[in-house]
Amino acid sequence: MTPASHSQSLLIQQSLATIERLGDLSVEHEDWLLILGTLQDIEEAISVFQPHRRTRKITVFGSARTAPGTPAYSLAEQLAAVATAAGFEVITGAGGGVMEAANRGAGAGRSFGLNVQLPFEQEANPFISDAEGRLVHFRYFFTRKLFFLRESDALVVLPGGFGTLDELFEALTLIQTGRTPPIPLVLLAPEDDHFWGQWQRQLQAGLAQRGLIAPEDLQLLRQAHNASEAVALIRGFYRVFHALRSSDHGVELFLHAPLPGPELIQIQQRFADLSTNGRIEAAEGHDEAGAIRPCLRLDFDQRRVGRLYQLIDHLNGLDLPRCPDLQHPEQRLCSLST
Repeated sequence: MTPASHSQSLLIQQSLATIERLGDLSVEHEDWLLILGTLQDIEEAISVFQPHRRTRKITVFGSARTAPGTPAYSLAEQLAAVATAAGFEVITGAGGGVMEAANRGAGAGRSFGLNVQLPFEQEANPFISDAEGRLVHFRYFFTRKLFFLRESDALVVLPGGFGTLDELFEALTLIQTGRTPPIPLVLLAPEDDHFWGQWQRQLQAGLAQRGLIAPEDLQLLRQAHNASEAVALIRGFYRVFHALRSSDHGVELFLHAPLPGPELIQIQQRFADLSTNGRIEAAEGHDEAGAIRPCLRLDFDQRRVGRLYQLIDHLNGLDLPRCPDLQHPEQRLCSLST
């Protein structure tokens, strides 16, 4: 297929024009290594994920130093097994420890590994290294992080060090600022491990109480102590809510089922502060395949993402008439990505 005949021909032409302009700006070898490496990272990642876009995926973060046989390793393995049994697929960083456990629990046919070049040799773990079409080798951390969030419908984070906390804080930042659509973010640790409880108390005392984050921003986080609980939180997040999309009409919250009148009125009264004009409307929107889906439409106040999570929780708690779409939260009925 030639660029001119491609359905995204205008964007392709703009991309090629950008590269040509870069050629006029720089002749430095290092600049072009960066450009080439970035494009190759993106190309490889898209080629791996494109065939699997309709299945929701859970990214599992955690320490590469977690040893087999430890409670955290076993929990990560159980999480991946429960997630895949529920219809999800699993993404990891392809390394050892928690990543190895999650690839092991999911199996090579239901998981992905996003490896990255490091100054020291990092081999992909044996449970993903031979998986055809499911292992991506990134040159750069920033492209790897991009695809962790771009392809994930949920994040589960087990205890870890600097790298794990970096991934967690980047996810929180991008969700809080609206650069990533809302997804469930679950902190998972064994029952007798107080790692996340202590961490959240530090957030409360060090950030929320000082006014450095809004108290409602803590709504972005969920906490679980076993695999079934973590997967139930993720399934519950997509029980009624399906996806969020920005459009010419404002923000649209796609739903699996339309809202009855009394429930809509209650939402309009209770969550009017989410809209800059105070209005929340029931509507219908078209996904990229042209299918019409029920949605809520509002002029969203982008500073209120924590409050938006409260609306999503409210929607998912509604007792709506049963319909087939409500039974399969592990499926993407439409691909809405930013």
